[in-house]
Amino acid sequence: MGDLEPRAHFQPWSTDNDPPSGSLPAQIAHKAVLSEWPEMAMDMHNRLLSAYFSENLTVSNWDVLAELVSSIGGDSNHFLSVVDEKREIFTNDVISEHNEAINQGITAVPTVLINNVLPVPGAQETETYINWIGRIIERVENS
Repeated sequence: MGDLEPRAHFQPWSTDNDPPSGSLPAQIAHKAVLSEWPEMAMDMHNRLLSAYFSENLTVSNWDVLAELVSSIGGDSNHFLSVVDEKREIFTNDVISEHNEAINQGITAVPTVLINNVLPVPGAQETETYINWIGRIIERVENS
């Protein structure tokens, strides 16, 4: 993956940290940040990606997630309080979004939805996206 996109800074798991037990805690963490600090939601998204793919951090561990929130300028104690208070709501939101994706035929992570109709599954080379977007533009111009 790192060879396809050097800017991704992908690091195969090589630390003593346990791999995540699942993705739900990280997704709940993102929902909590979006709820409390919407202006930092993209920072949290990027921080989660870096923590997992580059730093090999256990992004299913709530202490790690609280540290990530702190690293982007959020209050880690407030974050943990919000998670405790709204965990069920955030969990249901994540599960609902997951089910919606499955119902739309999306089964791979990542999947990019081009023009709200064309799912492109898995990590792809940039050229793949350029080709698909070019085809969509051609169809629009020819119709």
